[in-house]
Amino acid sequence: MSVIRNLTEKHFDPFLVEHGYGTRFQGFQNLMRYRIRDILLVSSLYDLYVFEEDGRLYELIRHEYQGLNLSHSPEITRVSSGQEALNLAREENRFELIITTQHIEDMHAAKLAELVRSSGLNIPVVLLAYDNRELVELLSHTDTSAFERIFIWTGNFRIIIAIIKHLEDKLNVDHDTRMVGVQSIILIEDNVRFYSSFLPILYNEILKQSQRLISEGINLSHKFLRMRARPKILLCSTYEEAWDYYKKYEDYILGVISDIDFMRNGRQDPEAGIEFARNVRTGHRDISILLQSNNPANREKASEIGVSFILKDSPTLLQDVRKFTVNNFGFGDFLFRDPNGVEVGRATDLITLEKELQVVPEESIRYHAERNHFSNWLKARTEFWLAHQLRPRKVSDFPSVEELRNNLVSSLREYRKLRQKGIITDFKKESFDPSSGFARIGGGSLGGKARGLSFVNTLINNYRITTQFENIMISVPPGVVIGTDVFDIFLDENNLRNIALNCDDDLEITRRFVEADKFPEEILADLAAFLDLIREPLAVRSSSLLEDSQYHPFAGVYETYMLPNNHDNSLIRLNDLLSALKRVYASTFYQSTKAYIKVTSYRLEEEKMAVIVQKMVGSRHNHLFYPDFSGVAKSYNFYPVPPQKSSDGIVAVALGLGKTVVDGGSTIRFSPPFPNHMPQFSSIKEILRNNQHKYYALDLEADSSHIIDTHDHLVKQYSLDRAEQDGTLTYVGSTYSHDNQAIYDGISRPGARIVSFAPILKHKIFPLPQILELLLEMGSWGMGTPIEIEFAVNMSVPSLQPRQFVLLQMRPLVLMREIEELKIEESDSARILCESPNVMGHGIIENVFDLVYVDYHKFSRKNSKDVAREINLLNHKLLSENRPYLLIGVGRWGTLDPWLGIPVNWDQISGACTIVESSFKDFMVAPSQGSHFFQNLTSFMIGYFTVNAFKKMGFIDWDWLTAQKPLIARTYTNLLRFKKPLTIKMNGQQNKGIILKPEK
Repeated sequence: MSVIRNLTEKHFDPFLVEHGYGTRFQGFQNLMRYRIRDILLVSSLYDLYVFEEDGRLYELIRHEYQGLNLSHSPEITRVSSGQEALNLAREENRFELIITTQHIEDMHAAKLAELVRSSGLNIPVVLLAYDNRELVELLSHTDTSAFERIFIWTGNFRIIIAIIKHLEDKLNVDHDTRMVGVQSIILIEDNVRFYSSFLPILYNEILKQSQRLISEGINLSHKFLRMRARPKILLCSTYEEAWDYYKKYEDYILGVISDIDFMRNGRQDPEAGIEFARNVRTGHRDISILLQSNNPANREKASEIGVSFILKDSPTLLQDVRKFTVNNFGFGDFLFRDPNGVEVGRATDLITLEKELQVVPEESIRYHAERNHFSNWLKARTEFWLAHQLRPRKVSDFPSVEELRNNLVSSLREYRKLRQKGIITDFKKESFDPSSGFARIGGGSLGGKARGLSFVNTLINNYRITTQFENIMISVPPGVVIGTDVFDIFLDENNLRNIALNCDDDLEITRRFVEADKFPEEILADLAAFLDLIREPLAVRSSSLLEDSQYHPFAGVYETYMLPNNHDNSLIRLNDLLSALKRVYASTFYQSTKAYIKVTSYRLEEEKMAVIVQKMVGSRHNHLFYPDFSGVAKSYNFYPVPPQKSSDGIVAVALGLGKTVVDGGSTIRFSPPFPNHMPQFSSIKEILRNNQHKYYALDLEADSSHIIDTHDHLVKQYSLDRAEQDGTLTYVGSTYSHDNQAIYDGISRPGARIVSFAPILKHKIFPLPQILELLLEMGSWGMGTPIEIEFAVNMSVPSLQPRQFVLLQMRPLVLMREIEELKIEESDSARILCESPNVMGHGIIENVFDLVYVDYHKFSRKNSKDVAREINLLNHKLLSENRPYLLIGVGRWGTLDPWLGIPVNWDQISGACTIVESSFKDFMVAPSQGSHFFQNLTSFMIGYFTVNAFKKMGFIDWDWLTAQKPLIARTYTNLLRFKKPLTIKMNGQQNKGIILKPEK
C-alpha cells in the first residue's frame, strides 16, 4: 500500500480521502451532516392556532421544502406544558430542536430552557415570541441566556424554516467550509424584530438560487448535492462574535449585511458597524457590504469606505435587502455592465458566461475583474474550485485586457472539462467533451462493466494518476452508456421477450432483434448528437446488470462490436451503431448466456443490458485501426514462479487488439515487479513455439451492414509482416536468426520476427510494469479485493502528443479462500489418478461419479475443433442430467489458437466441477491467466489442475483411464461413469492437489 499512501499524502488529507472527499465537488455528499428532522413545539393551543393559520403550518412547511427541493421536511410534535416537553424529550431521544412560545401551561419559557440545559439533553431551545411588547418585557426582566436564540413571529411561516436553517448553518459551517470551501454571509443584527424579518428573506433567496443551480448539474446526483453547498448565514449580535467568524472564514466570506449600532467591547457602540466594514475593506475590497441604520447621517460614512447603505425605517427595507442580496452576492444571472452601470451582456450559466466573455467590450471585463465579480458569482454558484483559481488573478497580471479575456475563457473551458472527468454525466451535446467525457443516455442501471469503468475513472482522476508518468496520458476512453431502461423499452415495444427467452437459435434471435424497427426517439436523437461529436472508430460493448459482479463476472459471455464510424452519411453511421447495439442486446439471450446463467443462482429474465459506446483506442494504419498492444493484468497470480509471489500479480500482453489475450491466444506473460523474468522464454525453442504469429485489427473498409451474424466480422487477423509495415512491431518486436540460433532485440536485422516486448520490458521505452503495478495496487485498494484490468496502449501518436495508456475494464477477481489447512497426502499411490503441484482451488469434492477425458493417445492438434464439438455434446448431456463431472484434456482449455489446445467456449464445459490440463506429447502450453475463460474458472470456483510431464510436475494415470470401459465412447473423447465417487483434494495454500480413483 506504499504507492497509495504516497499519493494520498502528496495530494490529500488522508481523512478526506478515506471519507470520500475528492477534488471539485466530490465531497458535496458529506456536507450538511447535522440536520434538524424532529422539532418539539411547546405552545398554548391559541399560539399554535396563530402559527398554523387554520391548521396549515406543517403543510405549508412541507410544501415549501418540496418546492425548494430540500430534503425531507422536519416533523413537528406539539405539547402544551413544559413538563410534558421534558418527559417526551427524555423518553424519545429524537428531537434536535425545541421551539417554545411564552405561553405554556406550567412554567415560564425561560425556566423550561434552563431545565433542558440542566437535564443534559443537549437540545437547543429557541423562543418564538408572538407580541413585540411581551418580548421587550421579557428581555428587560428575565435572564434569557438559556435560549439558543430568540425570534419574533412576523406572520411569515418561513420564520420556522429560517430558524431551522440558521441552527444547521451554525453547526455545519466549520466542517463544510473546511471540506469544500462553502461560502458564508455574515449578518450582524442585535434587534430581534429585524433579524426575524431579514433571515426568512435571505434564506428564501439562497434556497431559490440553489434551486436554479439544479439545472446546471452534470448528473442527477451532482444536481442535488450542489444544494448542500449553498452559502451559510452566520447571525451575530456583537462585534466580537462577527469578527471571530470573519477571521476564521476570511477567504470564504461572500458578503456582509450589518447594523451600525451594536455591542462592541462590552458596550453599545454607535459606530461598530462602520468600524467592522472598514476593517473588512482593508483586507478584502471585493467583499460586498451593506450597512443599515436609522440615522441618515451614516449614509455618508458608508460612502466614504465604499459600501452600500439603506435606512432601516425605509418603507421598502425588506425589498431593498433582497435586491442587494441578488445584485451583490452573485445570485441570479451575471450582468455584464460598463463602468457607467449600463448592461452590455448577460450570462445564465458557465456556457453562456464563456460565450459572453468572448464578445463583451474590454472595459466591461476590466470593470468586473477589478472587483472580483467573476469569482464571487462562481462561488455563489458552488463552483468553488474555479472561483479560487480566478480570485488571486489581477488585471495588472496581464499585458492587456484581451489577454485577460483569453485567460478567463480558457479557464472556463478547461474547468467544464475538468469537472466531468471521473464522473458519469447526463449526456448533453453542448457540454459533452469528446476527448474525455463519459455520459449516460436513458434511465435505469449502467450495468456492471460501466460501473467498473466509472469507478476506475474516478480513481485515476481524483488521485491525479492521469499524468503521473511523463509524456503519458492514463485515461478511460470517452463514450456514453445507454441505460437498462432502454433495453426494457426496446424488448417490450417490439414484443421480443418471449422469443428471446425461448428460442434456441442464436442467429434467429439476432435477426429478430436487428430487424425490430421500434426504438425510443429521444435515445436516437442523443446517439445522433453523440455521433456528430465523435468520428473515430467505436467499440460497442455490453454492460449487463450481472456483468463484472464479484462472484459471477460473466467474462466474455456477451458480444462486443467494433465500428469504423467513418461513412460520409451520418444516417448510415447511426444505423450501423443502432444495429451493433441491437446485436449486443440479442447476445443477452444467446445459448452460451443461457448455459452460463443456468449454473449460477440467477434467472435470465432478471438480466438487463446496458450498452457502452466508446471511442476506440489506437491509430489508423492504412485501412486498419488498432492499438500498438493490449493486455490483461491481474493483481493475483495463480501460478507464480519464484521469485514471483501470488500477490505480485500477472500480466498478459499481445500486439494489436485485446481479443488475442481475452480469447486465450499466444501472449507475453510477466509479473510487474519482475518484468524480465518470463518462464515461457526459457529457451529459443520455447520462444518460437509460444510466439504470437497474428494480431487483431479493425478493418475500416469492410462493410457489415447486411450481415446478420452472432460475431463481429470487422475485426480480423493479420500477419506480423503487416504490423512491421505499419511500424507497430517496432515497439514489441525481436528477431530470430536461424543461422546464429539466436534472438536479437529489435527488428533492424533480417530474420523471423518475434513478439517479445523486449523494447518495453528490457529497454524500457515505455513504463508498462510501473503503470500496471500502480493501477493494480490502487484498484485492489479501492475495490477491497484483488482485481483484473483490461488495457490498451497507443504509442503511435502525433509528435508532441502524449502516448496513451487506456483502461478498458476493471472488475473484481474471485479468489477461493483457504479457510483451513488441508492435508492431501495419500499413502496408497495406486489410488492416485492425478497429482499436480500447480492447482487452483481449495477443498474436497466427493460427489463426482462421472469423468470425461480426451484420449491422450488418439488426440492430434489438427483435430482439436472436433474434440471441442465432442466435449460440447457430452457436457450438454451431463448438464441436462444434473451430473457434475471431472474433465481431463490435453493442451490449453479455452484457447483461441486450436494448435495450442482445445478451443472450447465456456458454455461447452460449464458442467465440469474440476478441470485437468495436461501437456502435449511434444511440448507444454502455459495456462492463459488473462483470458475470459480463465476468469470464469475462478469465478465459479472450479478446481484447476495443471500437469507438466516434461518437467515432471505432476502426472495422470493414462493407462488406468484408457483401461476403463466407457459409458459413451466417441472418436477422441470418452465418458466414464463409476459406482463409487472420485475424490478430489485441493490445498489452495500450497497449490497442490490429488484426484483419487473410486474405491473398489
